[in-house]
Amino acid sequence: MKTLIRYTPLLLIAIAWELVARFELVSTTALPPLSDVIRAWIDMIKDGELITNGAASMYRGMAGLGLAIIVGAILGIAMAWWKPVNVLLAPIVEVFYPLPKSALIPVTVIWLGFGDGSKILLIFLGCMLPVTIGAFNGARSSEQVLVWSARSMGANKLRMLWDVVVPSAMPEMLNGIRTALALSFILLVSAELIVAQQGFGHLIGSLGANGSYDAMYAVVLTVAFLGFAADRLYLLITRWTFAWRM
Repeated sequence: MKTLIRYTPLLLIAIAWELVARFELVSTTALPPLSDVIRAWIDMIKDGELITNGAASMYRGMAGLGLAIIVGAILGIAMAWWKPVNVLLAPIVEVFYPLPKSALIPVTVIWLGFGDGSKILLIFLGCMLPVTIGAFNGARSSEQVLVWSARSMGANKLRMLWDVVVPSAMPEMLNGIRTALALSFILLVSAELIVAQQGFGHLIGSLGANGSYDAMYAVVLTVAFLGFAADRLYLLITRWTFAWRM
């Protein structure tokens, strides 16, 4: 019941969308009826167009995000634990964090061309920074009492890192990963809109250029719901995995 109440605004928006389009309060060119969008979505599923392009996008997104999580976690914890690493990398992170990540699209294309590699690299570079900063802040907040206790018990640096610092870094790092997850969808579609021959972004651009607005909206909604589902699934996994912290 709570879930139904929570998502009632989405149902109201869907109803309003259909009524506004059907009564032509807004041009159907700009806003096709939701029922037409749903029919277009079903047709794209049947002919395999949405599935083929979606598979290409999901591969790029998961590859880039996966690499970003692994590298970002290692760099963030290393920056917090070893001062020379922090001195070396902190200025680089500070300079590139405010940079609009979509500005890297031409750079990645120059380096790796128009294939999957440039999109994966863009997502990796853009998503790595939130993970790195989250891991760094979490590791820096490690309770000194626990560190001192581990040291007094004879634990070496690597053991303290694994048993004390990494667990302490997890909550902040998980927040960084959640931010990176949302950012990966943004970067993926942005890159595919500009430099791709397959994927959700390419599909949105080509359908819009051809005037197939109902199908275009279907792809946009698909990306939105996939992003929402990924975020909900991520929250469920983290709550289940770290239930002992509750």
